[in-house]
Amino acid sequence: MGQKVSPIGFRTGVTLGWQSTWFAPKANYGEFLVEDQKIRRYVDDRFNRRMPKGAVAKTEIIRTRNEVKVTLHSARPGVVIGPRGGEVDKLREELEELTGRQINVNVIEIKEPDLNATLVAEAIAEQLGKRASFRRTMKQYCESAMNAGAKGVKIICSGRLAGSEMARKETQKLGSIPLHTLDANVDYAVATARTTYGAIGVKTWIYKGKFGEEIVQSHYRRQRRPPKRVGPAMRGKGRAQGAPRQESNISPEPQVAAPLVEPDKGESNSTETS
Repeated sequence: MGQKVSPIGFRTGVTLGWQSTWFAPKANYGEFLVEDQKIRRYVDDRFNRRMPKGAVAKTEIIRTRNEVKVTLHSARPGVVIGPRGGEVDKLREELEELTGRQINVNVIEIKEPDLNATLVAEAIAEQLGKRASFRRTMKQYCESAMNAGAKGVKIICSGRLAGSEMARKETQKLGSIPLHTLDANVDYAVATARTTYGAIGVKTWIYKGKFGEEIVQSHYRRQRRPPKRVGPAMRGKGRAQGAPRQESNISPEPQVAAPLVEPDKGESNSTETS
């Protein structure tokens, strides 16, 4: 009873690809596996545990005969790349020293950080480390994910919440999360918040829709939303309700000032005639 399967491992090889793509004989398999773990740990320590944080959610590794290709998925590519690509070159040199192989680093931007389970879990863990209210934080990130286009979100925090003596578990859920459906794109991540009164575990599930359909839906929503906010009709309404009042207050002044000048001229004429 109560046994759960990781949604990522459950779908790997069926609807999701592997995060490490390479083939090795039996003699080199363990060596490559340890190298992959070292690379991922180093990238996580470098960009997710130090300031400024690069928000690297996933590290993909592809091995060829001559080199190792490392792809970083980041919500802040500017921090990872650095000025004129200086940070990427520095990272490549450090990884080459770590592994002793030729490394090629590539950075891909995450366009919707609110729909990435790893980034959401890390953000919640960071807030809990700053002694923020866990209920308000969980609810806030659930709503932000739903507003970004998610069909379902579930967040579980477990541990000594709010510093209580008895450890417990709190769950926040919005929408639906079909964990048994292999065709459903469910993102999952675990993060740990290191607090003064102990460690708090954060688990996040985000359901984005079925594979192949969620991209079309998010694209459709992006096309629909901007006209509501930025469309010409709304611009006219917004100006009629808000800014025009100030303009209406300003515009009468020149109209009042113009007639005032004419009587001055008239008075000057009358004085001249007199």
